[in-house]
This record gives sequence, C-alpha cells and structure tokens, in this order.
Amino acid sequence: MKVTVVGAGAVGATCADNIARKELCTELVLLDIKEGFAEGKAQDMMQTATLLGFDTKITGSTNDYSKTAGSDVVVITSGLPRKPGMTREELIGTNAGIVKGVCENILKYSPNAIIIVISNPMDTMTYLALTATGLPKNRIIGMGGTLDSSRFKYQLSQHLKCSPADLNALVVGGHGDTTMIPLIRYATWNSAPVTDFLSAEQQQQIVNDTMVGGATLTKLIGTSAWYAPGAAGAALVESIVRDEKKLFTCCVSLEGEYGQNDICLGVPVTIGKNGWEKIIDLKLNEEEQAAFNKSADAVRNMNDVLKTL
Repeated sequence: MKVTVVGAGAVGATCADNIARKELCTELVLLDIKEGFAEGKAQDMMQTATLLGFDTKITGSTNDYSKTAGSDVVVITSGLPRKPGMTREELIGTNAGIVKGVCENILKYSPNAIIIVISNPMDTMTYLALTATGLPKNRIIGMGGTLDSSRFKYQLSQHLKCSPADLNALVVGGHGDTTMIPLIRYATWNSAPVTDFLSAEQQQQIVNDTMVGGATLTKLIGTSAWYAPGAAGAALVESIVRDEKKLFTCCVSLEGEYGQNDICLGVPVTIGKNGWEKIIDLKLNEEEQAAFNKSADAVRNMNDVLKTL
C-alpha cells in the first residue's frame, strides 16, 4: 500500500506523521514545491521510526511526481493557509490553480488513486477536483466535515465534562464558519441524547463555538490549525486502506441527496476501500433542511468564482 501527501507544511506533515505512526502503508511519499522541504520533513520523521516502532518508509520529493507513482490514496493539503481575518473564500483564486495542477500531476502516475482534499476553501476545492479530473465521484473526498465533527465533539465534551470518545456527533453542510450545521439533535453520549443533559443556552453556545472553531484557532495561533486537520485526513486514509466502512461526514458529490445537485457538500458517508461508498440519509427536519439549503447556496456561490478564473 502506498500513500502520498501533497504539501509538507504543518497540516501535511502532521497527516503524514499520523499515517506513519499507524503503519497505514508500506510506503509514504511527502511532496512539496519548496526545495528540500519535503525531503527534510521525511528524514526527520524517519529518524523517529526506531523510537516509535513503525516500519513505514517515508520519502520526500521536491515536485517530482514520478516518485508518487502507484499511490493508492493521495491527500492534498497544498495551498495557502488562512491568516487572521482571512476567509476561506479569499483563498479560491490562488488555491484553485494549485489544486488543479496537483490533481493533473498525480493522475499521470497514479490513475487509480483515491483523492482526499484538505486544501481550503475545501468544498470548492473538492468540487474542482471532481470536475477537473472527471474521476468517479466516490474517489474524490473532501475532509472538512470530519474535522468539524471532531471539533463539535470537543465542545460537547467541555460542557458535559466527559470523554470525547464517548460522544457521537456530526456536522453537515459546508466547511465554513457560516455554512456548517452542527446537528445537536442527533448528538449522543453513549446512545443517550446530549440534549437531555444540556440547557437550551448551552446547546446554542456549543453550536456557535463549533462553527467558529477554525477561526478561533487561527486568531489564537496566527495561522490555520494543523493537529486536528492532519489527524482527520489520516483517519480517512485509515478507513480506506483498512476498509473499515466507518461513518464520517465528508464533502462528496450530491446527485439529488439532501435535495441538492451539482455540488460537493458535507454529508455522512461510509468510507472504505473504494473511497466513499454510501451516503446516509439523516431525514433532516424542516429547520435543518432550510439551513442545509442555505449552506448549499453559499458554497455554490463560491463555486461560481471558479468560472471567472
């Protein structure tokens, strides 16, 4: 099994580190455009192998896509990160060219790869990857909802004073501060609805804090977060290479599901060896469906920017 991570910055390197530690592949390639950057990160990680006990071979490459040949899964993290005050939408112009070029180069050498998109604005970059490559829709996966759902569980755990591992909760819709929809009605604490333990005010606070989770971290640390995004990408790789059929919220192509067409948006899907394999219909209520439609409109407006580039 071979995995490539494109972009050796903080998110890409963290993703690669998680993949290596879990031995999700025998060969891992880290690629970046900055001379020597990926090679240095790869060498640094390989020097932890004897300390952490993994046997994955990690190779770095400066823009030499031939070294990625035969990759089963490719994670795209490349692109400019958000700065404080910057929206994901402002990244479209620059990152669209980067993501499209990466996809074209990857498929030259790995035509059967499953592609996981982390680059922002993630919903639009996922849609671009799908339309630019013409790949079967199940092989293009946007990571955003997986990260947002993890942040949702964190916020819930802080209020419930419980382990996040005991929580099931998901966020649907766009991967944006105003477009994501934390579905607190569906959230459970070891099968018990969390709404049984939280006041209406607490519930609203949790939803609000989840929605600005990324912006909060960007303000605190001066750039986009990387530990949780990297771990979220690695979790999807794990479910693919081990054919786990785990349920994640991912940005995928919708063809009538949730009342939407010609868009990539976050919905619950099972992830296995074929990529995303099944969309789960949650039966949104009227209020939730209206929020989902509003989220889709916002993402579609972002997608329209691609036509002007």
